[in-house]
Amino acid sequence: MSVSLTLGEDVAPKAPEGFTPLFNGKNLDGWKSTGKKDVWSVKEGAISVAGGGGGWLLTEKEFKNFELTLEYKLSKGANSGIALRAPFEGDPAYVGMEIQLIDDEGWPGKLADYQHTGSIYDVVPAKKQNNKPIGEWNKMRIVCDGPKVKIELNGEVLVDANLDDHKKTKGAKHPGILREGGRVGFQSYNTRVEFRNVFIKPLEDSKSK
Repeated sequence: MSVSLTLGEDVAPKAPEGFTPLFNGKNLDGWKSTGKKDVWSVKEGAISVAGGGGGWLLTEKEFKNFELTLEYKLSKGANSGIALRAPFEGDPAYVGMEIQLIDDEGWPGKLADYQHTGSIYDVVPAKKQNNKPIGEWNKMRIVCDGPKVKIELNGEVLVDANLDDHKKTKGAKHPGILREGGRVGFQSYNTRVEFRNVFIKPLEDSKSK
């Protein structure tokens, strides 16, 4: 179940011009979990996932072309993701798109290039790593404009891809890269991850960014 806190009005996030908050800073209204609901909660104005078993927390609304900005904070060894253009049924990493979030430096094992933070999971690897130290807030900007997807982390471009270039090689395994729209959301995988200041701006016309 969603958890509401008795907080002042200052907790409600203020959206940048042209953007709409996807998270009100108080409860999980507008969101739906595909797994255990009690794994997800709201703490100190942020969406918090305590660990695994919660599946994905997805928006009730669907979006086609958009600019999404958010902040996230990982715990040590954390693995999570951001769902884009995902349906409610199935794994967004395949039936939609997953932008990988992971403790790149502290993960206990070797990561494939497409498993690093900012990658379109198993489709387009991030060009570099730009995570802040564990326990600090990171800011991510995502633009989905037709087949073009751009991922920025803490001001650095990690992915600037055209999904049309990956249809032949990845389309069968990842039919989600062919989808025109769907839900946005977050993954429950192992340890605690927090999200805040989640804003979206629909893009009416597909233009190159």
